Amino acid sequence: MEFRSKIDKYFIVTISIACLVILAVFIIPLSLDDDKTITDIIVVLALCTLSVGFILWTSFSIKYVFYPDHLLVKGGLFNSRIPYDKITRISPLKEIFTGYRLLSSKDGIELFYTSATLGSVKISPKDSEAFITEIKRHCPTVLIEI
Repeated sequence: MEFRSKIDKYFIVTISIACLVILAVFIIPLSLDDDKTITDIIVVLALCTLSVGFILWTSFSIKYVFYPDHLLVKGGLFNSRIPYDKITRISPLKEIFTGYRLLSSKDGIELFYTSATLGSVKISPKDSEAFITEIKRHCPTVLIEI
């Protein structure tokens, strides 16, 4: 079973601002350089496109996939395989700016597991109730604080 990440307006505004800043960082110096060559333009535009593309790909491809033995939390190049027997607790999301997070909404949940470097991952499935029901099915001993 696969769940996509919820995307809210706050996230879209944040990603849009980040992309505009990246565009400005690449384009403004290029436009002010009187000695630029066609190679300079191609290299700068390629780097700009790759940077913005990477951010958009990572941000809008977030999904959470249930496999028979683990939960895969994926966003672009970033993956986490979380064995069901390592999941200890699920709680409402209190803060989105710290820790390991693969989410695109302020409205999410925090999934605690023992094999995590930072102790948890912050996620935002579109259908939180169905997601939690699926977690319960795979991890009947998980503590749910929602």
